[in-house]
Amino acid sequence: MVSMMNIGHRSLADWGLKYLKLNNDANVLDCGCGGGANIKKLLKLCPNGFVKGIDYSPVSIAKANKVNRGAVSIHRCVVLQGNVADMIFASEWFDAVTAFETVYFWPGPTESFREVYRILRPGGIFLIVNEVDGENPRDSRWLSVIDGMKIFNRSQFVTFLTEAGFSKVIVKRDAKRHWLCVLAIREDAG
Repeated sequence: MVSMMNIGHRSLADWGLKYLKLNNDANVLDCGCGGGANIKKLLKLCPNGFVKGIDYSPVSIAKANKVNRGAVSIHRCVVLQGNVADMIFASEWFDAVTAFETVYFWPGPTESFREVYRILRPGGIFLIVNEVDGENPRDSRWLSVIDGMKIFNRSQFVTFLTEAGFSKVIVKRDAKRHWLCVLAIREDAG
């Protein structure tokens, strides 16, 4: 399943990543990293940076470590088991945090997004990429098939992210495919 997700979500991830601009030496966290395919892409986007991944599934962590073993072996990447609602990372350490197809399952969106805000540096970006935008009537079919899934639309994301502390939220949408990309920026203090 994890390998299929790496392949099946490739186009969506590529679409969302085109909106993320990273410095060569960026520190990035991929939340809900699954099979590690997006970690591999992030490592290419910041060739002098460091990429961490977290996921609650031991199977995903094993796969992500295997997919990125070269970067793991030279200490450019680490994949850990963790929970987005209570992350072990230092405050203001990451330049970017990504979440591909995972926020559907996060506990308490505002509280989880507040935790992302805490670990982002001022000027840092939180990128959310979802295959469903909450505006397609057919989206609700997923709710009955996948236990615990919650789908949010653009206005709900703006509300949750603003409540979490983000003052700038940009929403991109592929109307034809109903894909959603949200960029929340932790603006510089002062």
